[in-house]
Amino acid sequence: MNTLRLNPDDTGMQSAADLLSAGECVAIPTETVYGLAADARQGQAVARIYAAKGRPSFNPLIVHVPDADAAAAIADLAPQARALADAFWPGPLTMVLPLRADAGIASLVTAGLDTIGLRVPAHPAARDLLRRFGGPLAAPSANASGRISPTSADHVLSPDGGLDGRIAAVLDAGPCAVGVESTIMGWPEGTATLLRPGGIAAEDIETVLGAPVARHQGDPSRPSAPGQLSSHYAPNAALRLDVTDPLPHETHIAFGQPGPFTLSASGDLSEAAARLFDMLRRADLAGRPISVAPIPEGGLGAAINDRLRRAAAPRD
Repeated sequence: MNTLRLNPDDTGMQSAADLLSAGECVAIPTETVYGLAADARQGQAVARIYAAKGRPSFNPLIVHVPDADAAAAIADLAPQARALADAFWPGPLTMVLPLRADAGIASLVTAGLDTIGLRVPAHPAARDLLRRFGGPLAAPSANASGRISPTSADHVLSPDGGLDGRIAAVLDAGPCAVGVESTIMGWPEGTATLLRPGGIAAEDIETVLGAPVARHQGDPSRPSAPGQLSSHYAPNAALRLDVTDPLPHETHIAFGQPGPFTLSASGDLSEAAARLFDMLRRADLAGRPISVAPIPEGGLGAAINDRLRRAAAPRD
């Protein structure tokens, strides 16, 4: 794949919107860093983000929307969240909010959580693109997994940690103004909590809320927001992995074979990644122990297996 470099003019903006509508990944500028955007409603498009970044763990992704009304169609905004939206959107603030049942967001975006991280970017090119595209965009940083976040299109295409040849296009609108990721706020157990420091100071948030905010003290192996370590959806049922001969009383999740519970009948890892969380939920509703067929480790298989191993880990 040859990665296109698009200018932020009318032709380039429309080309970026068309590629996103077709399920492709496009690196886009924001005021914080360049993000690797894909349609947050298309599971396979979101899976391409993980594939492009390379051997990722499944982490919840920030979703970019054009305004607070669009955010309210996806998540529930309580009064404190509304106050922060009024004060800091558009801008480098992400809020982790309760996901609406009718939001239409691919489950891969939220990593199986019942919350979602939402942001209204301030960058004019990002805002124009969201308007043209007409939907929410999932967009983690546009770099290979584990490498430095990009603050220019050249960084995105760099041979050292870049994504040249892995994504459809980069929308080149020059360097990012903020250059560090967004501040993330959430309300675990109803308490306003700083989940990740970023482009807006905690003190400024406290001024708007009129009260101190808590600092994240959660288990780093189970993040509640983007930018923390891996989060994992564990079903209520016991889970066995790498099963080629399922037991009669188990609900078996297949791979590479058809069936009522299959990640991908054709053995497509992108499809399997997109379907993973939904399939685990469906299998759990059957009320029986779950077994999962072997998944290859290559490419997205590493991420799928990482997610499954943690879901199957012993529980206290």
